[in-house]
Amino acid sequence: MRYCLLFFCFLIVSCSGFSELSVKPGAEQYDTYLPLLKNKRVGIVVNHTSYIGKQHLLDFLLSEGINIERIFCPEHGLRGIADAGEFVSGQTDPVTGLSVVSLYGKNKKPSDYQMRDLDVMVFDLQDVGVRFYTYFSTMHYVMESCSENNVKLIILDRPDPNGDYIDGPVLKPEYRSFVGMEPVPVVHGCTAGEMAMMINGEGWLINGEKCDLTVIPVKNYTHHTFYSLPVKPSPNLPDDTAIRLYPSLCFFESTNISIGRGTHFPFQVIGYPDLKMGDFSFTPESIEGMAKNPKQKGKVCYGEDLRNTGIKSRFSLSYFLKYYKMFPGEKAFFSSENWFNLLAGTDQLLKDIRAGKSVAEIRESWQPDLKKYRKIRKKYLLYPE
Repeated sequence: MRYCLLFFCFLIVSCSGFSELSVKPGAEQYDTYLPLLKNKRVGIVVNHTSYIGKQHLLDFLLSEGINIERIFCPEHGLRGIADAGEFVSGQTDPVTGLSVVSLYGKNKKPSDYQMRDLDVMVFDLQDVGVRFYTYFSTMHYVMESCSENNVKLIILDRPDPNGDYIDGPVLKPEYRSFVGMEPVPVVHGCTAGEMAMMINGEGWLINGEKCDLTVIPVKNYTHHTFYSLPVKPSPNLPDDTAIRLYPSLCFFESTNISIGRGTHFPFQVIGYPDLKMGDFSFTPESIEGMAKNPKQKGKVCYGEDLRNTGIKSRFSLSYFLKYYKMFPGEKAFFSSENWFNLLAGTDQLLKDIRAGKSVAEIRESWQPDLKKYRKIRKKYLLYPE
């Protein structure tokens, strides 16, 4: 019986590539990167996801005698409690007394002054593998600043929870913004390390510059390894289901439809204050640390509950087209057409929707660009597909 149980466990591990418990993010490979930081003046790009077990990377590095000169933090702030799009100002870390530089707001790129006394920058943020999630935009600007100031960049890589597939329209240059810096699909299938190597290798930094880059890879990881994030990456992505539905539901951010901000299940429901929209109901309210002023606040929204879709959800246009067609008119549906185009990375998607094209027809139009992207991506993969 004991041997049968061991064989069964072996099958589980074999079928998943590696077991979740054996996956070790780059931050845990400290024997590899600590020698690169000794006797150096170090800057770190971190937030609430930057943990080694139960210890924050900042505290770990200080305990190892690393000279941390400056802390940089992305959207949502150092502790991850700022709303999406909320202005994040500079601050002081209450534990260490070190200055914290916000890279969200007016100062999205580290300035020459902020980089003046650094030898090395360490980047450790948990991304979710979706183009309009802004942590990789922050990484892009950090790479540029490192290149311009001769600062070495070390990326402590982490798994991509949407890294098992690639899908969506590829961003066009004229729609480049902070919610889309690189010419990649909505779901790009890259970890931070892979994306940084691609940015460097394809000359996507300003003037085609390259930064001095070192990636500390994840151990025991493939692009088909299921990895449940130990810390929610941002206030409104509380669990695995929300993370998997995020690429599909984020398009509703450009509309008057609620996708659950102001509830404890954001990015897992769809609704609007109209009984015709569906049988499920919820009421968005102000929630500290998640949504201060959510869309349709205080109104009962009717629609559907997607919490049982599971962790195998993939990017889909079906939800968006369904509610677009249910609305009495496009003017009442969209709150910002421009925002939709920026999220899509192109204006062609909206043109196709207006033309009444089916999901299958729209998806077929993406295939030539996706084929080109797959060839590019393949050159920079650090982990088996």
